[in-house]
Amino acid sequence: MNKYNFNHALYLMLAVVLLGSCKKFIEDKPVTSLTTGNSYNTASDMENVLAGCYNTFYGTDYYQWEYVMLSDVRSDNAYPGGNNEETFFDYDRFILPPSNHHNYVNWGALYNGIARCNILLAKIGDVTDAALTDTRRQQIIGEASFLRAFHYYQLVKMYGGVPIELESNTADPSITRKARASEKEVYDQIVKDLDVALTNLPDTYGSEASVNKVRATKGSANALLAKIWAQRSDRDYSKVITYCDAVINSSAGYSLMANYADLFDGSHYLNSESILEIPFQEGNSSASSWGIELYLAPEDGWQKYCVPSKDLVAAYDAEGDNVRKDASIIFMTKDANGQNISWPDENWNPCMDSTVGIPFNYKQKHPAGWGSGDDYYLIRLADIILLKAEAENESGNQAEAAALVNQIRSRVGLAAISSGLSQADMKTAILKERRLELAFEAQRWDDLVRNGVATTVMQGLNEYTYSCVDGAPGSPVKMDYSKCDQNHWIMPIPQLERDANPNLEQNPGY
Repeated sequence: MNKYNFNHALYLMLAVVLLGSCKKFIEDKPVTSLTTGNSYNTASDMENVLAGCYNTFYGTDYYQWEYVMLSDVRSDNAYPGGNNEETFFDYDRFILPPSNHHNYVNWGALYNGIARCNILLAKIGDVTDAALTDTRRQQIIGEASFLRAFHYYQLVKMYGGVPIELESNTADPSITRKARASEKEVYDQIVKDLDVALTNLPDTYGSEASVNKVRATKGSANALLAKIWAQRSDRDYSKVITYCDAVINSSAGYSLMANYADLFDGSHYLNSESILEIPFQEGNSSASSWGIELYLAPEDGWQKYCVPSKDLVAAYDAEGDNVRKDASIIFMTKDANGQNISWPDENWNPCMDSTVGIPFNYKQKHPAGWGSGDDYYLIRLADIILLKAEAENESGNQAEAAALVNQIRSRVGLAAISSGLSQADMKTAILKERRLELAFEAQRWDDLVRNGVATTVMQGLNEYTYSCVDGAPGSPVKMDYSKCDQNHWIMPIPQLERDANPNLEQNPGY
């Protein structure tokens, strides 16, 4: 099956995105307004605009790798790595200043994606080209509404309440300099967009997984509704159950893969478990993933990022969970050229002992020289099954919660958990299961926040750094997570945005 049948117009649009194949980072200048002119008149125009909306998944630092960094490095799953560059050390220790440039770029990239969706939704009603059928028009509206909701979901999780921008082709300061909406108002807007998506999207676009797994569908809209009703402060677990059931029972036929490792071997993407993924294309400078090179490829001779933590490795080992550990983490003593790892790792191997392995994030396994074709799952069924287990437990249905968790555990050969666990113990068991199942899939930080345990978990860690003294690891220095209070569960509003918009108030604690 051709993974890249999806929308040839997408790649024509992607060709205009400049991806530096030999750079660690993309200096992506945020776009605050877009010019529409008279170029949105035909069905083809609308398909190209939609391709530009999907392009946000390809052409930004955020979805290429910081999406994972901001969850797994900020949590107990990973160390910053990368020789503790300031930005990522600051993520890890909860001391990120409002002036941080990466934070500003992420904000801008997400609003740029929203702006593209806004323009499409504003213009599509004026298109009279008969080639744009009513069915396709509705689908495009659904896709753009879903994508706008997805980007707003990233923003509200990171920053709390943010400005709700639904108009983007204007320089009017009364529109462009909006104050922050409340968290609830942002989530309510996300729900509105997802309701539009549900009304307009199909369960599938036909029989081709190469289309159905990479475009917004009813399944992805229901899954995102389940996730947002769990994540928002005024959560509603009855709604979570309803939307999870809509995914699990969908006519799209989602089902767990029999072999967990197959999900991440690079040969089984677009599978039955996938609800939505980013279909990267190896070697295509406009559609490949350069982000994976930042996690894995030691042949480059510099330290990689998102280094698996000792706490995470211990969690896999304590559970006897070798299947998911081996699919998620690889230990290496030598690089791809057979040479010893050439940097001191302050957590695992400060003296570069050639017999001591250093772990790498291994969920994507083929960096391909800054041009990987390994996909990222944005939503997959196991996440939704475990989210339903959480909702059932919070609703007092421990037996149903246990049955759902055991679907996930049985796949990797682990013993069933008891249906007789207390609600508190079941909550702990589900949180642990999500960690082992979804490591390096940008879920862990959200899980800690949603369960109200982010501060307890982070401040309770016993993680240490080491220097090399006379050829041996020196005294351990405990990693300091004292700044992880509830104010720092969200990020600072970028200072450059506040300079441009005096109506933006800063988050407490910054």
